[in-house]
Amino acid sequence: MRAEFDNSFVRELSGFYVDWKGAQVPDPKVLRLNRALADELGLDADHLETREGAEELVGMRIPDGGTSIAMAYAGHQFGGFSPQLGDGRALLIGELIDTAGNRRDLHLKGSGKTPFSRGGDGKAVLGPVLREYLMGEAMHALGIPTTRALAATTTGETVLRQNGPEQGAVLARVAASHLRVGTFQFFAARGDHARVKQLADYAIARHYPEVEGSENRYLELFRQVQARQAALIAQWVHVGFVHGVMNTDNMTISGETIDYGPCAFIDAYSPDAVFSSIDRQGRYAFGNQPNLAQWNLARFAETLVLLINSEDQDAAIAQLTEVLETFPALYQQHWLEGMRKKLGLNTAQDEDLDLANDLHNLMQEAGSDYTRTFRTLSRVADGDATALDGIVTAKGTSDWIARYQHRLTHDGDHPTRAGAMNAVNPVYIPRNHKVEEALTAASDSDMEVFDRLLKILATPYDEQPGADAYALPAPDGFGPYTTYCGT
Repeated sequence: MRAEFDNSFVRELSGFYVDWKGAQVPDPKVLRLNRALADELGLDADHLETREGAEELVGMRIPDGGTSIAMAYAGHQFGGFSPQLGDGRALLIGELIDTAGNRRDLHLKGSGKTPFSRGGDGKAVLGPVLREYLMGEAMHALGIPTTRALAATTTGETVLRQNGPEQGAVLARVAASHLRVGTFQFFAARGDHARVKQLADYAIARHYPEVEGSENRYLELFRQVQARQAALIAQWVHVGFVHGVMNTDNMTISGETIDYGPCAFIDAYSPDAVFSSIDRQGRYAFGNQPNLAQWNLARFAETLVLLINSEDQDAAIAQLTEVLETFPALYQQHWLEGMRKKLGLNTAQDEDLDLANDLHNLMQEAGSDYTRTFRTLSRVADGDATALDGIVTAKGTSDWIARYQHRLTHDGDHPTRAGAMNAVNPVYIPRNHKVEEALTAASDSDMEVFDRLLKILATPYDEQPGADAYALPAPDGFGPYTTYCGT
């Protein structure tokens, strides 16, 4: 890959992984390469598109200076604890220091069986790989912390799935790290508290060095992770994103979005929106994501009790609980701050929470498109009281608009308000029907539809010529949308 690796996870955390190599595949070919990201990482993009580069991107060849390991972790999946999960179809192939001086993991997904595979084939297929590529880049363009796609590489093999044979593929993705709540759970569940401490020290050094000198740095680690998660989930909700599988192994310590399996974006606003085929009880519904984030954080807190106070666990639990109980207020603070920006409110007034919640109630009653509603609000803020006609049709909408326009008078005249609103309310999101259209075309070897969608999503806040269809909700015939984990 022609880049310098500095593999601190391998160097400092022996026993947290197993050495492993990706499966040999017949004909690896780079289907899509994120050349801008490659440059950012100091990688040789031209090399990556060679046969040797493709072999590195599927895991069958270890790059010079790289590693090839499967990381251990556990996790609560839909509320049930699995003491051993781990990288069942993935490999960490090293850490790169990017051009801004940031340490970033380079990780392969779909590279074959590992000791953590639990009976799976360890493979990935093209559709889910391209979905994650698309979603990660869209979230990045929206300004939301996320793993990113470096490359989608086909393997030249056929992989059997429920719907029949599909084209094998591997995703190369980049993250601040792959430390998860589940990584801590793996060792805590085994009573290996020395390794929990080792992991916590590593996480602090890598992600939260500012807490090194704190009186109780492990309590501060928890506080900082919680703060990042509260901010992250609020950002998800601001753009209508539903993760779909918020298991503890899918919550990062760094505060990045990870693992775009059965994820989706809402069209019609509904806090009950669920798209995942396996979330039959609505555990990870759109509106339940803040609650589940707090639940996951409670599981993280459980792993830290002995680090915080090994002599008085009750005191440690009390300290952690005190921090954890601040999560709802912290989340609401982030959500309301973001909502004020989406509404174009430049000052804070007591009425703002009710104003925002009442708009959401109207959208839910009318089945209004979430993204279009907020994008159109800039016109309402500019004085067009009819701009939402046909979008928010619930009784009481006109009264709400009058309240909203009156509220804006508290801020005075701001000629840049509409522009500021449009800078946080996207025109384009990965509309579910457009995502499916792109993936279906890709399965028939037509990447043009995917490339067009990816290009539009790269600048989601700017209206683009000829892209009107990408700003519209699904047509009536699209029907209920269901996503799958892709394993």
